[in-house]
Amino acid sequence: MLSKSTRTQQRHLFNLDPVLMSALFVLCAMGLSVLYSAASHEMNIVLRQAVHIAVGFVILIFLAQISSEQLFRWSPWLYLAGLALLVAVLTLGYTGKGAQRWLDLGILRFQPSEVMKIILPMAVAWYLSNKPAPISISQVVVAVLMIAFPTWLISIQPDLGTALLVSSIGFFAIFLAGITWRFLILLGGIILAGLPMVWFYLHDYQQQRILTLLDPERDPLGTGYHIIQSKIAIGSGGVFGKGWLNGTQSQLDFIPERTTDFIFAVLGEEFGFFGVVLLLLIYGFIVMRGLSIASGAGDTYSRVLAGSLSLSFFVYFVVNIGMVSGLLPVVGVPLPLISYGGTSAVTILAAFGILMSIQSRRKLFTS
Repeated sequence: MLSKSTRTQQRHLFNLDPVLMSALFVLCAMGLSVLYSAASHEMNIVLRQAVHIAVGFVILIFLAQISSEQLFRWSPWLYLAGLALLVAVLTLGYTGKGAQRWLDLGILRFQPSEVMKIILPMAVAWYLSNKPAPISISQVVVAVLMIAFPTWLISIQPDLGTALLVSSIGFFAIFLAGITWRFLILLGGIILAGLPMVWFYLHDYQQQRILTLLDPERDPLGTGYHIIQSKIAIGSGGVFGKGWLNGTQSQLDFIPERTTDFIFAVLGEEFGFFGVVLLLLIYGFIVMRGLSIASGAGDTYSRVLAGSLSLSFFVYFVVNIGMVSGLLPVVGVPLPLISYGGTSAVTILAAFGILMSIQSRRKLFTS
């Protein structure tokens, strides 16, 4: 049996938050079990996802050993590297399902836009960390431009869902850095006023997704099919669900993209209301733990970065669940650590590695 001093040394060595790690393990295990059912008992896809998760935890442990000071110094260079990767996608990227979003390196294929979900808040937090609060209008403008460029590069792939997520993460960083409420309301008003203009820049299929949200039955066998079938699946789950592997909508292939974007419908059908509540409780606990780490951070950079990453995780699952439930347009956002997807799983776990690094080092530092 390990002595108290040995256990303390191990925690210091790996810098891992056991509470947060436990919640992530439970979530990943839940995801693999739902994925097995969604994939019609195909073990190969589950094993591939398990490998992705294992790689993600290795990266999590690695990043937990890196200090906030090192992350701070790397932030601007990582931002430039991320922009270079997004430009490379537009020129050399792999095209799949009508979109050019991946870089194929032979041994692996990944989405640079997913990595930008971590790099962008690091860069914005780096820029604003040594600025006195509340930050000035000119500083907000620079931060908005830092957000706008990668958002534009992602949107023209096209990948509107990821572009919106990346931009929201950047704006979380601005908010946490100390923007005044008056300026925040003004900025929100400008964004809302500009939304009607955005409509004319959307692709036809993106416009159809918004129209389908308002009336899915207008095209039940076309653009509305996904939402109609997912709502049927979730509703048929009732209170207790139909049982693991017993979902008719999923097992009979009525739910499209059921291993990726619409896996929440599979979970709702098989585990019912209680399964959905359990998932939301796990998600909520992880977000609150991340915000707790942010509130205890010893410097502005760490606080802004930890808060942005935690709130971004909240947005991921809210957008996916809202999308599958017919409350938001279908934008191709996976359910975090539940949906199949290598780059997404690795990126999310890497973000939690940064959170654990911040948690283990609550010291003030000056840039």
